[in-house]
Formats: sequence, C-alpha cells, structure tokens
Amino acid sequence: MAGRLSLGLLLSALFLSITVCHAAPLEFMKRNSYTFILDNPYGDAIFELGDVSYLANTKHPKAIVSAECEPATSIPITVIKTDVPNISEDILKSVIASYLDVDDVFNYDFLHGLYVSSTVKASLDPTAAEYLASFNTSFVFVDESVSAEGSFSKLTLSSPADLPAGPYLAKLGSNSVSFATVYRLYPDTYRTFLSGAYDTNDGNGSHSPLGVFLPKFWDPMIPVPSRIYYLDDDRPLAGERVAIKDLYDVKGLQTSGGSQAWAYITPVADSNAPSVQQILDLGGVVVGKQKLAQFASGANPWDWQDEHYPFNPRGDGWLTCSASSSGGGCSIAAYDWLDYAIGSDTGSSMRRPAAVSGTYGQRPSQGMISLERVLPLGGATDTAGVFSRDPYKWIKFSKAWYDPSLHQDVSITGLSPLEVPETNAFPKTILYPVDYLPLNNSAAEPILQEFIASMSRIFNMTVEEFNFTATVQNWTDPIASNFTTLTGATSVINRWSAWDVIGRKLVSTWKQLFNGRFPPIDYARRPGWVTFDESVVNQTAYDAALVTKNRGVEWYEANLQYSTPESCSESVLLYDIGTGGLPSFRERELNESPDASYLAVLPETAKITGANICPIFGCADFTVPIGQVPYQSNVTYHEEMVPVTINMVVKRGCDFMLYNMIEKLADEGVLKTVKTGRTAY
Repeated sequence: MAGRLSLGLLLSALFLSITVCHAAPLEFMKRNSYTFILDNPYGDAIFELGDVSYLANTKHPKAIVSAECEPATSIPITVIKTDVPNISEDILKSVIASYLDVDDVFNYDFLHGLYVSSTVKASLDPTAAEYLASFNTSFVFVDESVSAEGSFSKLTLSSPADLPAGPYLAKLGSNSVSFATVYRLYPDTYRTFLSGAYDTNDGNGSHSPLGVFLPKFWDPMIPVPSRIYYLDDDRPLAGERVAIKDLYDVKGLQTSGGSQAWAYITPVADSNAPSVQQILDLGGVVVGKQKLAQFASGANPWDWQDEHYPFNPRGDGWLTCSASSSGGGCSIAAYDWLDYAIGSDTGSSMRRPAAVSGTYGQRPSQGMISLERVLPLGGATDTAGVFSRDPYKWIKFSKAWYDPSLHQDVSITGLSPLEVPETNAFPKTILYPVDYLPLNNSAAEPILQEFIASMSRIFNMTVEEFNFTATVQNWTDPIASNFTTLTGATSVINRWSAWDVIGRKLVSTWKQLFNGRFPPIDYARRPGWVTFDESVVNQTAYDAALVTKNRGVEWYEANLQYSTPESCSESVLLYDIGTGGLPSFRERELNESPDASYLAVLPETAKITGANICPIFGCADFTVPIGQVPYQSNVTYHEEMVPVTINMVVKRGCDFMLYNMIEKLADEGVLKTVKTGRTAY
C-alpha cells in the first residue's frame, strides 16, 4: 500500500559493511543529549536522554556492522523499514507518530540517528531531509537501495541489517558499528520487585539481572523494552511485559524464595521453569523478579524481615498487599508500564493480593499448569496465576498460558485427569453462602447486589442462599464432611513439600557452613522447621493426605458444584476473600480500628475461611474487582477509596467457561478495566 511503512522481524545479528561515510554531524539543538552513566556488571551501558534513564544491551547487540568510520561515539537511533519509493516528511511524521502512540520507550531523542531500510529502491526526499534537520538528526544509515542527502552524516550499508523497527543505541568505532536493544528504566517506587531483568541475547536463552539503583532514586530500576520491536510479531503475548514471583526459575537469575539464606546456598537458575518458558514462547518479556512472603508463607506485613514489604498504591498508600504474591498484585495496581505479574496460590496468595489491590487474579483448577522448577509450598495444593488490570487481557493471557500440554500429572495432584473444555455452558445458579456473606462493609454490599443482579439478568440465573459449612457437614461421608480432617490433610501436604524441598536442605547446609547455626529465616517458617519431626510428617503421611484430599474433591464435585448436560459447572459460588470493603493496613495497630480489618478473618459461622475452599476441593477460584468504597484514613487524614472485589468459584476444570462468563460480563460493562494508582476506577 502506497505511503505505508512496514516493520520487519528480527531473526539474527548480521555482520554488514559500511561503504560510504561522509559529512560532519550538526550541533545538537532540539534533542536531549546522550549522557553515559555507567556500565553494569554484565557489560551493558546505562545512559540518559534528558531525565529518562535507559539500559542498552551493548555486550550482545542485535546487529554488529563492520566499518571504518570515525569518530568513535554512541548515538541513539531509530530504525524504520519501508516498502515505498518516496520517503517524504509526511511518511516520517506518520510513522514517528505511530511509534509515540504505542510505545513509552521511544521518543524524539532517538532521532539523533535514523536507519532507513527498504525492500524497494527508495529515496529520502527533500521534505524528509528538512524534517530530520528540524531535529538536528546527525546520522542517517541507509541500505544500498535507499538514497538520501541532507545535513547529516550518511552511512550506506552494503546489505540490509535484519533489525526490527524501533529505538537502539548505535556504537560507532574504528572497526564496527553495533546496534544495541534499549530498555527504558522505570523506578520501582512501590518496592514490589527484588530486581529487574532483561534478555541477555547471548544465544542461550538467558536473562541478566539488573541490580541498579541510580543516585536520584531509592528504588530498583526495572528495564522494559520498546513495544515497537514486537509490532510484526503475531504471537499472543508478543512484547507484553511480565514480572515473575521469585519462586520461579528464570535462566540466568537467582531464585531466592524471598530468603537471602536460600539465595546464598543455591546457584543461579540454569533453565527456565516450564511455566516461564511458555510465557517466553508466547512472546512475553520477563522484566524482573518480584517480592513474596518468604517461601510463599502467609506472613503478615509486620512479620517480614529479609525483605522490605511492598507498598500498595491504593487508597492512602499504607494498605496491605496481602501475603505471598504481594509484589505481583501491588505492582499491577501501581504501574501502567507493566502488563502482567505471575504469582502462585496455595492458600490464598493470588486471590488476596488481587482483592486488596483491586485487580484480576486467580487460583486455577488444581493441576492447570506445571510447577516444575518452582519452589513449592504444597506440591498438590500449589497453583500458578496471573494478575492483570484488564479482563480481556487477563483472559487472553490465561487461555494461552494454561495449555493442556502443561497440565500436571495425576501423580502430582492425586486427583482425576484434568479436562478443561472451551465452552459457553454457563452456570444456572448463583450460590450465595450466608456463612460468608454479606460483605463486612454495609456500603459495599449494594455493589455486590448490583453485580449479582447483572449476572442473573445476563445469564438468566437464579440466586440460591445456602450455608456452605452446614452443607458440607451434612454429607454422609465421614471424611469429606469433616473440615478438621480435610484441613489436616492440606496441612500435611504443605508442610512436607516445603520441608522436603527447601527446609531440610537449608537447615542442614547452613549448619555445615556456619558452625552448627540455624539459618536466619522469617518467623513464619522458623518454629516449624526448628521442631520439624519427620517421624510424624513424611512421604507416607503425604501420600495418605493425597487420598483424603481426592475423597473430598470427589464428594464436592458430586454434591455441591457439579457438571450437567447444560452446564460445565451448574453453579458459581460467590464469596469475599478480601475485607468486604474495609481497609486493611501494612501497620498492625491500624487494623485494630472497628473501621478496618485484618485479613484471613474466619467468619463466626464458618469452619474454614473462604480462601480454603478450593485448596481443599481443587476448584477454580477467581478474584474480580467490582467497585470501590470510601474510608477515612488514619494515615493521610483524608477520605480515600478501597477496592471491593468478589470471588467466583466453579467446579474443577471449568476455568475456560468462567473466563467466557467474565468476558461476557465485561462486554456488558459489568466488569471493567481498572486504573493504576490511588483509585481503581
């Protein structure tokens, strides 16, 4: 199409030759100048353009060009590709405007240099040259098929460089010119990351950590690549920025589990967890490792010792981020530049952070995705989830990520083989458990009732009030109806998995290294591991617990949430895993107020918290934001807003049906994309 600029795909680094080098660069005028800051420990350059900081992967650039061109210098450049014969000012304006529209890495400062590659014989016309002069563009790189004249240094390449469009840092030397991928560095002002990370581009699939603190910030700097690089990439997650909870192995990065002691005794990961590799294969970009409660425990904010607890951007900025996947939930609520955060959920660690941050997050059906090379809490109770602000993006990511090839084997789950149909066989019943609802804050309950009314109208559903606790206890099976037995089984699963993989190794290794000393770990794990008794909790007890768990799941799926010819899950169960619209704080004493709430409060009429339903019964449990309510803050002494969420529970294996249901609710405007910052809406 005439006048169109197309973007190419990057396949490999090419060695090219410069055949022409002439004209002197003009004096800098309208652009911010390039300022080198430092080389990081991996040999890559950190630089600034004005008040924006960048990382350039100069050790492993995308293309290296042999050249004899002086002077040696580094210049920010922009790569464009064209299939039109006449490149005019209007063409350049259009493509640059499109870059600015989709990207937060590229800006006018990258017009210090321009590389124009064409699939046809083309020329940069005088209007384009004048346009570049207005930015005082100093260098123009062109293919042999492109002619260009103007007040800039022109460097003609003997063959096209196979680079995707977008911003780069070009390094000119006496023997070569290299084109390095650039990353914008964002400060992690809410302290949700342990460190940033970026693709090493070494041909081995490794990542490098970015442990950089710039003098003008207190915060870790997180590198994000240009979205322009991926505009021609048709993979489902191409260019999407993803943060990873530091339980998952990422090749080249340390997996700490939130423990400096564990990081001390374990090597850097030499391979990716399959769940992480799936994200990379889908085109996702890992931008860093995130904080978690140590070893995925349920530690309260005031019990964190090894790490500084992350901050929640909602409300007064002093609200809790919940526990294990706290970094992920609060980062998605904080940063527009971050698309997704990967967490895990054993007892509540995806769902509660989603609730307190007012974002989308889930505990999928037990067995939905491999947790190989992921530090365990409970081998048969752990699950992996993703946080997002946008329901459509959340659904797209989840459906691509939870591929059947990555389902866990029955030998791991202890349950029947998992089947996840892509279906619109929606529930017919909304289960409203009176032992868990209404919401704690009377101002929040109308929001829930409006949500229920919308569900009823859109899906022609009926509402059934029932008592979950009494229903289970009335089952005739003495095992499946006994909450004490069921929670005891999940406790054994969790205690043995964490000890068998982490605790025993850490305690024994530390003892050998440090003259018999016990490792410095947070309180959530210390007492249990000091007194751990393998004669009581062991593999035999674990195997028996799996049998008990499976018995509970079978009864649940036969008597409470079951499939029918018309519905994957005949019902959807609603409950609140959060605080029911009350603020919950990172500072313990603030939660003593009658207008605030601790997390994980057991309702007086229930035997287990709602968070424990699906860890016991294997079901799918999704947290979705439905509104917000005001509260008077004792931190800012100002009226603030706290998110209101609800949890939607369906039978194991009906995840995709629930995603389709949520998508329909989004289509109808019932569920919405949430904002970052103090308020979700």
